[in-house]
Amino acid sequence: MSADEPGQPPGSHPVSLPGELRKVARVILLDPDDRILLMNGFEPADPSRTWWFTPGGGVEAGESREEAALREVREETGIAGIDLGPVLWKRLCSFPFDGRRWNQDEWYFLARTTETATVMDGLTSLEQRSVAGLRWWTSAELSAARETVYPTRLAGLLRTLLDEGPPAAPVVLTPEIA
Repeated sequence: MSADEPGQPPGSHPVSLPGELRKVARVILLDPDDRILLMNGFEPADPSRTWWFTPGGGVEAGESREEAALREVREETGIAGIDLGPVLWKRLCSFPFDGRRWNQDEWYFLARTTETATVMDGLTSLEQRSVAGLRWWTSAELSAARETVYPTRLAGLLRTLLDEGPPAAPVVLTPEIA
């Protein structure tokens, strides 16, 4: 698969986002049973607005995306023993959160771990104010979820990944602008 939407050329982004793009490394972290680890987040000013998302975050100065992926998983989940694999997907997204607009260029890495116990003791102050917990999900549970999950097509993307394996080259997902 080379594009997320029919008719979208591989590697294209049909929209451009204003301002600087924050470079982000996200991780599709799978355990030995092919469950995916997701974080439960909420808007600090309105805790009733909740969603699930993959571990990961901004790339720091002098850091590669791979290094950022490993650091973020360790900080957000306490899991240090992961095997980082290829980049699966790339996407642009823009959303309001905590009183500002976030414009992001996200790369999603595949990773595997045998560790399933999590500890959230490395969260930043913003994460402490906006993350309620972590949960391992089966593909079936994710497909049946009624809650908001980002990226929005994660259930189908995960099913394809588990059925077909990683893509030969990263798939460019349709940008998500909220």
